[in-house]
Amino acid sequence: MAGHKVLNNADMVLERKEVYVHSKALVESTSIGPGTRIWAFAHVMNGAEIGSGCNICDHTFIESNAKLGNNVTIKNGVAVWDGVVIEDNVFLGPNVVLTNDPNPRAEIKKPREQWLPTLIRKGATVGANATVLCGITVGSYAFVAAGAVVTRNVPDYALIVGVPGKIVGWMCRCAKQLEITQGKAKCTACGRSYKKAGDGLTAL
Repeated sequence: MAGHKVLNNADMVLERKEVYVHSKALVESTSIGPGTRIWAFAHVMNGAEIGSGCNICDHTFIESNAKLGNNVTIKNGVAVWDGVVIEDNVFLGPNVVLTNDPNPRAEIKKPREQWLPTLIRKGATVGANATVLCGITVGSYAFVAAGAVVTRNVPDYALIVGVPGKIVGWMCRCAKQLEITQGKAKCTACGRSYKKAGDGLTAL
């Protein structure tokens, strides 16, 4: 496999300048950044783009034209479809569900121009078994709780819980929940400060 170092099961040493591809992974794309690790039974199709320092765990599927930034973690059992863009430092928990067709029928074959894109902005977390419908943007450093179903755009730093998902609070970049007072918040864990801006928060 040109451009990738394939290691056997006994060789678990990774040099950050290289791509690690498990011997039982299927990787067809050549657009993968250095330091990325791709584990057993993952399938990365030709045309998928993956940045550097990513961790692509077992039984992950990344379709052609999906795009991942740097330092993305995708845990086991996640499918990233054509039209999904994931920015830097995003975490997708086990069995997160992403989509790209809002009204599929097996008998109707749509051209990709009719699929709806999904954007997960930098630093966001999507918890285990959460579902993000297509055509949605999950904001920077937003936090989608395990099992939530996201049916509308998520503001930056919002904490989303439930079915359908609703904003129940706000999360710091350091992943601690914030308390908003008079439109402002200061994290008690790391000291970062925020203020309300539109539907979300912005860092001060």
